[in-house]
Amino acid sequence: MHNAKFIRHAGFSACVAFAAFHAGEALAESANDKFFDAALCNPPYTMTSAMKIYDVVEALAKPDTSSLGAAIYKLPNQIVRDGFKSTEVFFASNAVGILVEGERADDLAAKYGLKRETSDLLGTSTKGYSRELPADLQPEPGMAGPGKVSIIARQGNALPGKTLLACEFVQEF
Repeated sequence: MHNAKFIRHAGFSACVAFAAFHAGEALAESANDKFFDAALCNPPYTMTSAMKIYDVVEALAKPDTSSLGAAIYKLPNQIVRDGFKSTEVFFASNAVGILVEGERADDLAAKYGLKRETSDLLGTSTKGYSRELPADLQPEPGMAGPGKVSIIARQGNALPGKTLLACEFVQEF
């Protein structure tokens, strides 16, 4: 009788552990998708979409706010898509994205159809690419002020060994 209870308890515990492990995997996959999707402007950048990503990343990590006037969240697990790896989510006042491992701006541009930028952002970007979203994916006039949303990939001396892949809103003045 005692052995039967022990076996049932052990079996139940194993099932709970197995389910928890797979729930953790599902959460990691879900977060992986959310962070890469956000960096690729899916959905296009809005305060609402940025807040949804912010809520997910806040539950996973605390930010480092010591560089670039941005918040960088170190994730507990590596995220990967299309051969690009990251462990960091990036937030700035007008952008949400990830920091891809390595100087991969050329590779990101080739994969996601980005075009070379003509500005070096006052010397902060040594290599930059972007692609403005089509008109039907831009925010409604008045929702975010006049401006355009683009997917960007930038590398520079401020983030050695990393490339920013982000969805960025740039105001028009």
